[in-house]
Formats: sequence, structure tokens, C-alpha cells
Amino acid sequence: MKEYKEATMLDIARELKVSKSTVSRALKDHPSIGKKTKKAIQDLAKKYNYHPNSIAYSLSKKSTKTIGVIVPLLSHYYFSTVISGIEELAYKSGYKVIICQSAESYDREVIVSQTLLSSKVDGLIVSISRETVNSDHFRLYQEKNIPIVFFDRVCADMEACSVTVDDYKGAFMAVEHLIKAGRRRIAHFAGPPLLQITQKRIEGYKDALFRYGIAFDGDLLIDCGAGLEQENGSLAAQEMLDRGVKPDAIFAICDPIAIGVMMTLKKNRINIPDEVAVVGFCDEPIARVVEPQLSSLVQPAFRIGETSIELLLQQIQGQDIIEKRVLTAELRIRESSSRRG
Repeated sequence: MKEYKEATMLDIARELKVSKSTVSRALKDHPSIGKKTKKAIQDLAKKYNYHPNSIAYSLSKKSTKTIGVIVPLLSHYYFSTVISGIEELAYKSGYKVIICQSAESYDREVIVSQTLLSSKVDGLIVSISRETVNSDHFRLYQEKNIPIVFFDRVCADMEACSVTVDDYKGAFMAVEHLIKAGRRRIAHFAGPPLLQITQKRIEGYKDALFRYGIAFDGDLLIDCGAGLEQENGSLAAQEMLDRGVKPDAIFAICDPIAIGVMMTLKKNRINIPDEVAVVGFCDEPIARVVEPQLSSLVQPAFRIGETSIELLLQQIQGQDIIEKRVLTAELRIRESSSRRG
């Protein structure tokens, strides 16, 4: 950058290798920015005699009263319930909602995010696909001063608001429940490895075992492949049994996986819960329909949607915030993991 050029916020961000939103907050002396980073940004702005262009900013914030939402799958009860929470407050606040699904595809996620950006949405709420490792398509929103909020599945490398449940604590509670019910060989059917929720739930599973003096057995950490569907759980359970691995309890990353597991156990004439107890995560309606009814962790999906839109609207209205809200899941015990004898 040459000193005679009229500098922009993006120029400063690129030179210091930080996000445009970081520059914006540093110039406003926001407490979320570290002192070293803040000083570097403010010194560079002073060097290039940079001053925020309030006219350009106001033009860039011309509202379309439209909010974009991207979810991995519309067919999942959890995501549809989150969307209900988003829509409830959005419409009350005078905003329309455009809903897109990535279908668990990174390429499709990029396309729909670009489409929403071209539609000039006022903000974006998103749960990333299981393939997403690069967040550049979301950084474009921040460069254009368009607020973004992540929920459930987040881009950990981005400075942005997020709403999640405590996946670690939820997993710990599920495994602790199984241990207190007398189970000692507890398997975990894990999700796609790139997802932060997968990593957090594995951590909670392992730490609960450690807390109660049970050694971790790698044979009991079951890879369900890239999907989170019932078929993934069913196939993974059959492969486990074919290898001669027989746990006395299973904690699954989500209810569809758990139900797939239960189908395979029944097919192999393994009694639930007497021989193998099962616990899921999310508490989808089908958990109360299967036989036996599935124990599961209840996520406050509607509240997650409400909180996501609350944080987005605060930013649209001019508040410079980065909040990471973490809600708590509640363990609902049913017949699939009832206490022995």
C-alpha cells in the first residue's frame, strides 16, 4: 500500500492479515480486540490517515428487510424447529426469511451463500455442512459489513456470533447416566470428524469414562462414516457386531444414528435395554415412537433459533457485538436405557 493512496478498512485488514470486522471493532476501541492487535490497527490507520466513510457505510446498510438462513438439511426435525424460532421473531420484527439448504455439501453451501449475498440480505444465519473446512465464502459477508450468526455447527476460525448447546456436557451426562445404570462397556457412535460437535461429544464421552475409572477402548469408538442418517447407524452397528465387538451400552451422536443402531440390535436378537442400553442426542419426535422409547438429550432448538435471530438483529441495528451463547441440553431418560434390576 502506498502512502498517497486513500486507504480503506479492507486495505488495513489485508495488510495486517485480520478480518475487516476486527479492524472495525479495533477502530471503535472495542474490548473484544486484544491490545496488541488494536494498537497495530490503530497505528496503521493513523499512518495512512484513514477515517471511516460514514456516507459509504450508511449506503451499504440500505436494508432489504430480508434475512438468509442456511441449514445442512431441511428434513431434520432439529433444523426445522430452529427455523421456526428464527421465523417467529424475524416476522414480528418486519423481516422476511429466505431459507436454503446445503444438503451437507460444501460446494452447494458456497453457491447458496453467494446467491443470498447477491440478493442483498441484511444478515445471515447458518449451520455449516459436514464438509466445510474453508470459511472464505462467509468472510465475504463480514467484508461487506453484513452480520452473520452461526448456530449448532460453527466456523471456529471466524470471529462471529454463535449459538450452540454444550455438546461436551451433554455427552458427559449421557455417558454418566449409562455408567450409573451399571454399564461398563460403553460404545460411542461418532459423527463426521470435521464437525466441532463430533469432536466435543467425543471429548465428553472420553472424560466421563475417565471420571468413573473406565479405560477408553478404541474398539468402542465407532465411525459412522460421513452421514448422520439412520442407515449410517444401522450399517456401523452391524460392522461392529461382525467384528465381534459387543458393548453393553451405546451413546450415539444423534437420534437417527441411535435408531439405526437399535434396528440392527433387534435384527440380531439383542435385547434393548437388558443386553445393550442406547442413548441418542436431539430428542426428535421419533424417539418417543420407537420401541423401546429412546433416551435422548433434548436440545432447545426453538430457543436456539430465537437467540440466533436476536443476535443478528442486534447487529443489523448497529450493535458491534461478538457473543457466543451456549445453551444446555437436558437428558430425557426413557426405556432404552433404563436402570438394570
